[in-house]
Amino acid sequence: MIKIAPSFLSADFGDLESEIRKVEEAGVEYIHLDVMDGHFVPNLTFGPFIVDAIRKRTELVLDVHLMMTDPGAYIQPFADAGSDIFTIHAEIEDDFVNLLGKIRDAGMRSGVSIKPATSADVLIPHLEAIDLALVMSVEPGFGGQSFMPEVLPKATALREEIDRRGLETEIEIDGGIGPQNAADVVQAGVRVLVAGSSIFKDGKVKENVAALRAAAAAGMGPPVWN
Repeated sequence: MIKIAPSFLSADFGDLESEIRKVEEAGVEYIHLDVMDGHFVPNLTFGPFIVDAIRKRTELVLDVHLMMTDPGAYIQPFADAGSDIFTIHAEIEDDFVNLLGKIRDAGMRSGVSIKPATSADVLIPHLEAIDLALVMSVEPGFGGQSFMPEVLPKATALREEIDRRGLETEIEIDGGIGPQNAADVVQAGVRVLVAGSSIFKDGKVKENVAALRAAAAAGMGPPVWN
C-alpha cells in the first residue's frame, strides 16, 4: 500500500485548519511535520504546540521528523502533543538505538532517518526496533531542494532486509518527491512518500495528491535499484 505524507512545511500556517481539511479530502494517510532546532540543521521551525494544534483538528497519523541534536529530551512532550510517529536521526550525537525503546514506551512508533551520505547499514542491525526508516533524498533542513536519485539503492537494501526478516518496518522517503520520480522510489522499495511543494503548489491539493498517487502506483513491482 502506498501512503502519502504531505509535508506541512509547505502548507499555509496562516490557514492551518483549511490546509488540514484539504489533505484529508485528498485522502492522504499521514501528515509529515518537520521539527528543526537550528543546531542539527540550520533552520528553525516549531515545537510540540503545533503538533498539539494539528492533533485537535484531525485523526490523521502525525508523522513527526525530529531534525534535532537532542531529540530524546522531547519524546514525552511530543507524545503528549499527540504525535503518532517520532523519527530521530541516526546522525545525532547520542546513540540513537538507546532512544528507540523510549519512543515506543511513550506510545509512539519509532522512526530513524538517514541523511544522503549515511549508509543504510547503520539501520539494518536494528530494524526490529524501528517502525519507520526514513531515507532523506535531499540534505535535511530546507524545503524545495532537488531529488537525489543516488539514495535509492539504500531504500532497496532496506526493503530486501525487511522482507527477508518478515518485518513490518515502513520505508519512507523525503526530499524532492513528485509525480516525476514517484514510480522510481516505489520501485526501489519505498511505500511512504513525503511531498511538500508538489502537493501544495497552486492550492490544488486534491489534484496533486491524486497525480502523485497515480505515478507512485506505476512503480509497484520488483525492485530494480540493485
